[in-house]
Amino acid sequence: MDLIRAATLQDLPGTYRVCLLTGDAGLDATALFHNPDLLGHGYVGAYLVGQPDLALVVADSEGVAGYCLAASDTRAFEAWAETAWWPALREQYPLRGDTSADAGSDTSADAEIIRLFHAPPRALDAVVDEYPAHLHLDLLARARGHGNGRALIERQLANLRRRGARGVHLDVATDNANAIEFYRHLGFAEIGRLESSIVMGMRSSSRSGQTP
Repeated sequence: MDLIRAATLQDLPGTYRVCLLTGDAGLDATALFHNPDLLGHGYVGAYLVGQPDLALVVADSEGVAGYCLAASDTRAFEAWAETAWWPALREQYPLRGDTSADAGSDTSADAEIIRLFHAPPRALDAVVDEYPAHLHLDLLARARGHGNGRALIERQLANLRRRGARGVHLDVATDNANAIEFYRHLGFAEIGRLESSIVMGMRSSSRSGQTP
């Protein structure tokens, strides 16, 4: 039976594994990476360490099968990560080459994530002004189709409302049509576009299944 609960630091290996197994627009990204920890370092670990009260997992008899991670104040979370999360990763994974051009010449998936450590993306000002919180959700195939995604999102939205967040946003890959439709069904709407993703948002007064 699937169990949704607050994450603990003991869930780091499991959440990293989920991140890797869903890291290619919802599909297994294992074959893309030489170092299987990089995706988790870039997209998961900071939440369990820096915003543990907003880290949820779904677990079953095989371990962690999904998660919903969030930050109630995106700018504050970015500032925390800049001082407490990224420096150790930058030291462990320095950019290759002496110039920025050299550093960008490696097009491998590993190198792409390492560059993210050194220049993490910032949420758009126009998005954060209206939707200051953010979240992201990943589920393994075995956890899909049982209502876990909706349950995780609804619980996370309730957590964010209790913390006074007036709106929440998320990024979803433009080629992940199933995820886009899932979020639309829950009440998220497109509020912006990035190079390879759609930014979707919901105001805190909205409820799942309603248009924000």
